[in-house]
Amino acid sequence: MKLIALIPLRGGSKSIPKKNIKSLAGSPLSAWVLKAAATCAKINAVYVSTDSEEIADVVLGMELGIQVIMRPAEYATDEATTEAVMRHFLSQVDCDVLVTIQATSPLLTNKDLDQALDQFLMQKLDSMLSAVRTKRFFWREDATPINYDPLYRPRRQDFDGTLMENGAFYITKHEILQQYSCRLGGKIGIYEMDESTAVEIDEPEDWERVERLLLHRQCVLM
Repeated sequence: MKLIALIPLRGGSKSIPKKNIKSLAGSPLSAWVLKAAATCAKINAVYVSTDSEEIADVVLGMELGIQVIMRPAEYATDEATTEAVMRHFLSQVDCDVLVTIQATSPLLTNKDLDQALDQFLMQKLDSMLSAVRTKRFFWREDATPINYDPLYRPRRQDFDGTLMENGAFYITKHEILQQYSCRLGGKIGIYEMDESTAVEIDEPEDWERVERLLLHRQCVLM
């Protein structure tokens, strides 16, 4: 089975200019997930899909053995979906399973990817999403509870909580994307990540928080 990783890196970013190649804790933002994918034992090859020559040059300059696919401008707009990028990529590169990784989740590690792929293969899944467990109580706007019964409010230690997508990665069989035009379909599984990985970098305040976490991790590993 051929397992390929895809990291979409669009050139335009309104909230944080040049976000994907902006330095975060000493490396470009995208470098964190690129290194995780490139050192994942189960992934056969890693590709970047981008509309930016500047991003392509930065990625190739990392010398991680990552290949770059240039995508048309129509797949790099604010309205373009991730699925559209995935389908364009699969029209250029063949694989059995596509691991789509988001650069906005730099806390992802190669260990996460290896364990997720182990689970994916062992459980014979068709697709998978990454998630974190939150033990918060959620409500709808009409004041009805979503994930607990107020009459029997559980203690935190007795509460299983709710799994929330963290957007770090998605694993999709090629035929599932073809059949549903969606990254998730068929037999879906969930890979649970550490609670700290709930943050996706979309705004400047997210950047500062994740940078502190990465710097702390580096200190612990030294």
